[in-house]
Amino acid sequence: MDVELRQLRCLVAIVEEGTFTDAAIALGVSQAAVSRTLASLERALGVRLLRRTSREVNPTTTGLRVLAHARRVLGEVDDLVREATSGHTRLRIGYAWSAVGRHTLAFQRRWRATHPETDLQLVRVNSATAGLAEGACDLAVVRRPLDGRRFDSVIVGLERRLCAMAADDPLARRRAVRLGDLGGHTLLVDRRTGTTTEELWPPDARPATEESHDVDDWLTVISTGRCFGVTAESTAHQYPRPGVVYRPVRDAEPIPVLLGWWRDDPHPATHSAIELLTDLYRSA
Repeated sequence: MDVELRQLRCLVAIVEEGTFTDAAIALGVSQAAVSRTLASLERALGVRLLRRTSREVNPTTTGLRVLAHARRVLGEVDDLVREATSGHTRLRIGYAWSAVGRHTLAFQRRWRATHPETDLQLVRVNSATAGLAEGACDLAVVRRPLDGRRFDSVIVGLERRLCAMAADDPLARRRAVRLGDLGGHTLLVDRRTGTTTEELWPPDARPATEESHDVDDWLTVISTGRCFGVTAESTAHQYPRPGVVYRPVRDAEPIPVLLGWWRDDPHPATHSAIELLTDLYRSA
């Protein structure tokens, strides 16, 4: 079985561009070449990767798994070429919402001072693994458990849980709130990357919920007063927003901050990143 990089690039381009025509434009080849390349990949793997209709192209269930691996492989090849030609190594750390909050700037500066040979890049990827599964980063800051079959992780710190609410909400006049104060309101949740769902409350006191899929949309809705949100304190540091205030939730457990990586492929700088982040959270 021979799988070529051009086949993987073709699959990724079709999915990202949405059509064979647009994929051909992005790759600089003909539409017929795109069709042939995808067909050769499907023959090599013995599976169907895409469902095609007159209007759209969607990955099959198997195609989604192959797509994730393809992105990771292509990302690693790009890294290989870049590091071989530049003489510099790079560490990409992904995050879905708020990196490491108030420690973010200190982390970047201390890393540059102590590890000048390794370029640090923070990458925001709004996915459950903050870019790990997609191959967009080498390490990821996450605040919910990762799949232990594929990833390793370690807790580098703990963050308070804060309630985000409209600035004119009566609860905003308090210095802190309790879970019981929020039960009659509507909780805005991001079930893919967020840290809080209605399960934080007892079964008989859970708030109603609405869903959001991005931190900017989450804050926009909260500022209207229609919903409230509960999040890690790092969100308050990275996303101050006019019309939104953050208050500690006194009786909610803190949120663990984890640094995760591929179990079978840790970056050489993983241990150094763990040490520095743990020290920053501990000193705070």
